[in-house]
Amino acid sequence: MQKIKIGIIKEGKTPPDTRVVLSPKQCAMLMQQFPQIDMCVQASPNRCFTNEEYVKEGITITEQVNDCDVLLGVKEVPITELIDNKTYFFFSHTIKKQPYNQKLLQAVVQKNIRLIDYECLVNEQGERIIAFGHWAGVVGAHNALWTWGKKFDQFSLPRAIEVNALKDLKDIYQTIDFPPINIAVTGGGRVANGVFEILEAAGIQKVADEAVIDQTFNHPVYIQLDTEELFARKKDNGYDQTEFYADPTGYKSIIHPYLPYIDLFINAIYWNPKAPKFWSLEAMQQPDFGIKVIADITCDIAPEASIPSTLKASTIVEPVYGFDVKTHQETEAFKSDTIEVMAIDNLPNELPRDASENFGSMFLEEVLPELVKPEKSTMLYKASITQQGNLNQPFEYLRDYLEEGSLTV
Repeated sequence: MQKIKIGIIKEGKTPPDTRVVLSPKQCAMLMQQFPQIDMCVQASPNRCFTNEEYVKEGITITEQVNDCDVLLGVKEVPITELIDNKTYFFFSHTIKKQPYNQKLLQAVVQKNIRLIDYECLVNEQGERIIAFGHWAGVVGAHNALWTWGKKFDQFSLPRAIEVNALKDLKDIYQTIDFPPINIAVTGGGRVANGVFEILEAAGIQKVADEAVIDQTFNHPVYIQLDTEELFARKKDNGYDQTEFYADPTGYKSIIHPYLPYIDLFINAIYWNPKAPKFWSLEAMQQPDFGIKVIADITCDIAPEASIPSTLKASTIVEPVYGFDVKTHQETEAFKSDTIEVMAIDNLPNELPRDASENFGSMFLEEVLPELVKPEKSTMLYKASITQQGNLNQPFEYLRDYLEEGSLTV
């Protein structure tokens, strides 16, 4: 039986992420179930689980992880911290040819690193098996309600990061009398399901899409707008999911009838840059544009974004910025004439312990058995962006992205 040493690395990206792939108890469980695996954890002052909590479970805390075979992180690893000839798991944000991580991919290849990206781990049906998306939805929905309460002074909620546990947030909702708000949520996947969990915990009723147009409610309600409610073919107003996902350029947005009746918009859907924007900047200037708060969990940045007012990502420290519909510029948040934009791009970091434990459960159930297989894992092969000092075949489309420019490491 081949021994494998797995190390959990400290997060080096600034600002440092507090999430972790495996909790202390999950590390202990892993070593108990798989005696061929040894574990260590790189010391970190920022992790949501302390070094002492790992030690209590019998896990070694170390400054160096050079003797590990496999290294587990969450966010991108700084180039200067990459160790040659290792297998890394982390979210690399390179598979869409993101310009800001081009040099990272070049360094990974030069250092002969096998990079396995969590985003690329899928089952036989092509569905992702591990993600933080549900927790992005949970925190994003909470922040949407928090933003509304702060803007209109109708109720007061603590930030999720101040509470630090989902069960405690749900208890707080029971003490709040939420006012009549029409909420629209885009999507139907992991992120949207996290949003629905929060809205339902807050006692907010789901209604038929047309109801927000046809009726006036004396309590908060939400509608769900998935791709078939958001887009239609230009030529005949039809919709075919396979066609739309393959090439959305022949489609148009059909959200406009809802815009005068939506107060709070929560964007929780994957968006293809080739698809039409939900609405234009000009639409936001119209007197009947009803949206006053936008929680953009998807957080694609304009101009290549579904929502043109998402000018940048916001932060946990400064979660909201204002958008001036007249100038199309960012402005001070919570002014009477601004639309508030909440676009934090690391939302699960506000509930890091809950999010980490959930992520770790998926890793233990779906990924670890593949890692210890005596034979080659097809799943891990398909998720390996690089190996043996080169791009892996499924990611050959990144060749121009990899080779553009030069990098000396």
